[in-house]
Amino acid sequence: MNQNLAFADYAVFIIYFIVVSVYGYTVYSKRKKDEHDAKAYFLAEGNLTWWAIGASLIASNISAEQFIGMSGEGFFLGIAVAAYEWLAAVALIIVAVWFIPVYLKNKIYTMPQFLKTRYNESTALIMAVFWLFLYVFVNLTSILYLGAVAINGLAGGEYLHVIMIGLALFALIISLGGMKVVAYTDVIQVAVLIIGGLVTSYIALITVGEKLGISSSAIEGFKVLMREAPEHFKMIIPRPTATSSQLEIDKYLTFPGLMSYLAGIWIINLNYWGCNQYITQRALGADLQTARTGILFAGMLKLLMPLIVMLPGIAAYVLYQNGHLPQLVGGKDGAYSAVLTFLPTGLKGLSVAALTAAIVASLAGKVNSISTIYTLDIHKKYIQKEAGEKQQVNIGRIAVFAAMLLAVLFTWNDILGIGGVGGFTYIQKYTGFISPGVFAMFFLGMFWKRTTGTAAIVGVILGFVLSVLFNEYAPMLFGNETLLYTAWPTGKVIGGVPVYEIPFHICMGLSFFFTMLAMIGISFAGPKVNPKAFEIDSEMFKVKPQTTVLIVITLLIIVALYVKFW
Repeated sequence: MNQNLAFADYAVFIIYFIVVSVYGYTVYSKRKKDEHDAKAYFLAEGNLTWWAIGASLIASNISAEQFIGMSGEGFFLGIAVAAYEWLAAVALIIVAVWFIPVYLKNKIYTMPQFLKTRYNESTALIMAVFWLFLYVFVNLTSILYLGAVAINGLAGGEYLHVIMIGLALFALIISLGGMKVVAYTDVIQVAVLIIGGLVTSYIALITVGEKLGISSSAIEGFKVLMREAPEHFKMIIPRPTATSSQLEIDKYLTFPGLMSYLAGIWIINLNYWGCNQYITQRALGADLQTARTGILFAGMLKLLMPLIVMLPGIAAYVLYQNGHLPQLVGGKDGAYSAVLTFLPTGLKGLSVAALTAAIVASLAGKVNSISTIYTLDIHKKYIQKEAGEKQQVNIGRIAVFAAMLLAVLFTWNDILGIGGVGGFTYIQKYTGFISPGVFAMFFLGMFWKRTTGTAAIVGVILGFVLSVLFNEYAPMLFGNETLLYTAWPTGKVIGGVPVYEIPFHICMGLSFFFTMLAMIGISFAGPKVNPKAFEIDSEMFKVKPQTTVLIVITLLIIVALYVKFW
């Protein structure tokens, strides 16, 4: 044993591992008769319950990028980063009411299938390849790396590669059982991560109060946070001025105040929740009402997430500023692990179990989506067209293993530089390279019958090119003076010249705007109604009274939170 974890901590973790494994095997055994049924493997036989859908969405979404990355941003930015979670709840409402009916009515099983049905084969193939690279080299790698780093810090700092392999193997065991095993084990995983996360936040608040000599109450601890770090409890990061410090500029570059709400954060959320394989695979495991309820349930759970994953980061900031934390290992991304060191024996094990649950569930969900896209949209269509049900399942399992192996290889020595960028920012920024084009293509494809296949191809390619241009080269090409309102110095100097950067949220907004213009202009050259356009009627979007109640409650909570912390 090491100085951070005691026998009781290991015991709690082992119990968690056994419970998840046994439950997963039980679910697998019940559907073993459908072992070679491709629909059962990839889509959970089409009969997931609303609570399984909602829990699985959260379990796949909340991972190391939130526990480690968002806690790190909480340490750096404060509560402003909670906008990702609270506005995600609004995005989930939009998806449940308007997006999911389109998918279900047209029997969409994968996102590339949507593109083929609505546009053409070329668009579907281009995006299938895009998504596979994104899921493997951005999502899987960052989750695996950040998770292994965090758990390694608690285990003594000498077991990074062993932990990395252990996480990968645990996720493989779950994901090889198919979508139903992933979804129903996610129910346990999300319960563990919420309970463990709340316990960590509670202890963090008590610790702040005790260390600063105020009290041992969690409520008083929260008041101490607000008193000691008032700038960390503002939802809007102010726009820098000529006299702003580099730290203030760096914060704005990460989350550019009101500009985030006008552009980037909506594109991130609507693209992630509405045009993402993780969503369709779970929502298609039910009828429309069950899918909607499950998605709205996930939206309500999202409201809790800042309390679990962001608040410990602010607590770490206050403790650090007052000399009660040593130098953070890994910079701001070490905030969550540092807070865990204050937990008593046994509860550390629960928190490590919560962190592991988030990592493993997210890894399993993502490799399952990778497997589905590769098998159904590439292998079955272009490599082995005659593949039967049994062969498709086997191909899917090979894809799961291959994706995880690539993720381990590329995170082994952090060759992608995830640690240097900051985990949460790494994912948001590089996902943002394709989000504007993808969202424009899906949005117009769903709701404007004139959109053409040519416009879709141009849109996804142009969106990517513009994102790279604005993110990496705009100040260089257009000059800092031209971009004075949006570009800010990074603090770096190359050849005696300050390096400027446009906040990536603004880059996404600019890319989306010009991509939409291009797609609309190209589509006007085509027929007034594209023959492949989806049929849409108002009946599709009607919601039942109980659905309206869930929506209203969620929106009222969000409004109250923004009024409090504006």
